[in-house]
Amino acid sequence: MEISVIGSTQAKFVKADSAYRVLGFCSSRRYDDVLSRNSRVCLGQPSIRLRRLGLRLTVRAVHTEPALPARVSTDRSAASAPSRSRPNNGVRLYVGLPLDAVSEANTVNHAKAISVGLKALKLLGVEGVELPVWWGIAEKEAMGSYNFSGYLNLAEMVQKAGLKLHVSLCFHGLKQPKIPLPEWVTRIGENEPSIYFSDRSGLLYKDCLSLAVDELPVLDGKTPIEVYQDFCQSFKSSFSQFIDSTITGISMSLGPNGELRYPSDHGQSRNLKIPGVGEFQCYDKNMLALLKQHAEASGNPFWGLSGPHDAPSYDQTPSSNGFFKDHGGSWESPYGDFFLNWYSSQLASHGARLLSLASSVFSDADVAVYGKVPLLHPWYRTRARPLELTAGFYNTERRDGYEAIAEMFARNSCKVILPGMDLSDEDLPGEALSSPQSLLRQVRAACRKLGVDVSGQNSSDRRVARGGFEQLKENLSGQEGSVDLFIYERMGAYFFSPEHFPSFTAFVRSIYQPQMDTDDIPDEEVVGAEESVPMASESGVHMQAA
Repeated sequence: MEISVIGSTQAKFVKADSAYRVLGFCSSRRYDDVLSRNSRVCLGQPSIRLRRLGLRLTVRAVHTEPALPARVSTDRSAASAPSRSRPNNGVRLYVGLPLDAVSEANTVNHAKAISVGLKALKLLGVEGVELPVWWGIAEKEAMGSYNFSGYLNLAEMVQKAGLKLHVSLCFHGLKQPKIPLPEWVTRIGENEPSIYFSDRSGLLYKDCLSLAVDELPVLDGKTPIEVYQDFCQSFKSSFSQFIDSTITGISMSLGPNGELRYPSDHGQSRNLKIPGVGEFQCYDKNMLALLKQHAEASGNPFWGLSGPHDAPSYDQTPSSNGFFKDHGGSWESPYGDFFLNWYSSQLASHGARLLSLASSVFSDADVAVYGKVPLLHPWYRTRARPLELTAGFYNTERRDGYEAIAEMFARNSCKVILPGMDLSDEDLPGEALSSPQSLLRQVRAACRKLGVDVSGQNSSDRRVARGGFEQLKENLSGQEGSVDLFIYERMGAYFFSPEHFPSFTAFVRSIYQPQMDTDDIPDEEVVGAEESVPMASESGVHMQAA
């Protein structure tokens, strides 16, 4: 269950005065003759299985300062240890912890492996880690009954490792790993399914509440906004010893997978090479009531009876029906403009309510508040950009849908997290008319115009391992504006595997020492590895964004 990382004997130096350190095992006597005690960091005992594999993974944290003599600290905490200076472009580099780092029983999953991983990240010079805190775990059994014990134990581990902590407050659930909403909320949903989003066929999305109930007393007499606020207040009180010191930022969950969006893709087939356009999520009784009210106020009551009748289904392409056709589509009609304005404004209002709540709760704390905006790049090269429209962003060839979103973040003094910074246009199938680079530029331009700080995430570390690190470095270089924070997703078995970890190590070095020539950077050696190092059991580690 532990991460086993053995130092390579083939040590290289960048310069004679560089400090060089190797991760190793105390009991690996084979290496004791060639590695001095000052150059090794002992992380644990290797398993017999891994010794048989002969896995050796070198991790070098290269410093430009002269190496100092090793000193033994008398402080039981590593929090006071000096951390590596920030890279030239000012970005702070964090790594996400496993999504299921805390179990449903509120214990720390694979604690030994996480502890070793934290030491490895500290050695590399990573500034901190991101921790998802799940509503369905911390307030599992009854409204107002909070249990943060597992998360507090993790926060203490992070503090002792000398790392900072970014917390994501997750008021949503996940399918994989299975993390549901609180049990008391799902019991309410069994009797009142309209608390969830619904599509036109009646398919419910049960991993977050419909934004239409934000201010309705549907949770045992309380509104979701009131319940979220109580949760945030309890979190703030429980973690007071870490706020203003270890905890540097709070991300507020804004919808499915934590992102500001409708769950417009939840009925899609995951095996499609070309994604469909998704479906509008406006058919629960509370959303329909808001639509009806808006239509009557606009003088067109018949427009409020339903969503667009000629929109495609989840897996269909834009041209398969009338609404999203590039030329002559209903999206350009007066009705289309009416509906898309209403649909997108409901999403923006929901985001404003949650960001305002978080900003208010943490106003007296020295932490920044963040929210995530998705990068919905398929079909961006069409005029209608339907995947963005069904998700709630009224962004077309003729209309910028992100300035209003940036203004909402600016109004609440919050920062934007943008995923997909590892994606490039040429690596995606051309049939989907995708352009993640163009969309990322558009969103960043809107944020820059409104004075909103931008942070980033990668879409998948498996994609990054295939060449996205260069794209990441380009997006973090500042050419499109500065990036405040970058959260790399996500610690787990694959993250520490020989197929991935050496590339991540080289990426970190390139961020912290961009002035170095490629020839000056030593290669990682992975010798005799036949499989990745296990982070935990197969069910224990997952890579999705929280």
